[in-house]
Amino acid sequence: MIMSELLNSAVQSVRQSKAAWCRFITGNDTGTTGSHQAGFYIPKCASELLFEKPGQKGENKEKLVQIKWQDDFTTESCMKYYGQGTRNEYRITRFGRSFPFLQDDNVGDFLIIAKFTEEDYAGFVLSSDEDIDEFFATFNLAPGQTNQLIDVAGVVEQDVKIAQLLREFANRFNSFPETKMMADGARDCFNSAYNINDSALKAKPDEVLLNWVNAEYQLFKYMEEKVYSNIISKPFDNIDEFVQVANEVLNRRKSRAGKSLEHHLAKIFTSNDLVFEEQAITEDNKKPDFLFPNSECYHNIEFPADDLIVLGAKTTCKDRWRQVLTEANRVDIKFLFTLQQGVSKNQLREMRDSNLKLVVPQQYIKSFPQEYQSEIGNLHDFISMVRIKQANLPKHYLIN
Repeated sequence: MIMSELLNSAVQSVRQSKAAWCRFITGNDTGTTGSHQAGFYIPKCASELLFEKPGQKGENKEKLVQIKWQDDFTTESCMKYYGQGTRNEYRITRFGRSFPFLQDDNVGDFLIIAKFTEEDYAGFVLSSDEDIDEFFATFNLAPGQTNQLIDVAGVVEQDVKIAQLLREFANRFNSFPETKMMADGARDCFNSAYNINDSALKAKPDEVLLNWVNAEYQLFKYMEEKVYSNIISKPFDNIDEFVQVANEVLNRRKSRAGKSLEHHLAKIFTSNDLVFEEQAITEDNKKPDFLFPNSECYHNIEFPADDLIVLGAKTTCKDRWRQVLTEANRVDIKFLFTLQQGVSKNQLREMRDSNLKLVVPQQYIKSFPQEYQSEIGNLHDFISMVRIKQANLPKHYLIN
């Protein structure tokens, strides 16, 4: 797949930068959560994006910079550290009244800031799921690894407790194992490193799922080092050969991410004793990601439609959420689990009108517009809802 011109510029800017940072634009940024913050909040771990030296508590400091946005227009913005009183935070402010990326429709877009010098920066906002996924794949980022500096050089190391286990797993293979084996391996390594058992999967599935996703991204980095080290250590014979290898790497990263999310969700559901079927066939050979309890019940006209539950799983959903609507005609209200952090009020209104309910990790709910947060479920509550529904079904329906 050929990168869009905007995405290519963003990738090249990050690679050429002294420091780069990214995250999803949230309702806090645009004011749709009820907050009226000034500009984009930058976490302390990314302070070097703004200043050569971190701010000192008790002082405020700022500097004026130029940020060129989308390779198109420039803002005279301000990098600020607030350290007086109770405050201890960094922000980028002063974008001007005509700045186009702090509107409600930008919630869920992906913000990238790259620093070239102390005064010159580039800014990009990616809107399409394809561009966002491609950016993640290019830098092998998990959706939960945003709002921090981008590890372009690959020097950030995992906690030693899990890093050793992940490397040992990667060393067992000379080529990439199938996606399910990778997902299983990452989970086993994380669970072993941090003593995660089935009780944790029932008590805090939202937290565990995000940790599994992040662990698998790190495992994938180790696998890439193992598989491609010999290839990239030698000169390529020609440009076509180089492009072929680069495309192979990116395509494998992208194809793995979506399937891995499904594998991790399936493990969570199994550990919570839910009955479900993956990729069950409904009408017109449609295949929803998860059908509760199973296709046999779905195709049994005597089985109550209200007791059927459909859940789609997509890492990002700004453009893709409508795909879930057509996957099971018998089910009126459908669910979609996503790692997307924030969606605009307009899209949330469309989802509500289309009888689609979002399910996201608990910690991501705060990134959505405030008036819709009560309508967005977390994974723990979704599991509880399915469990209650299945507890009232005759046992002969609940055969996996």
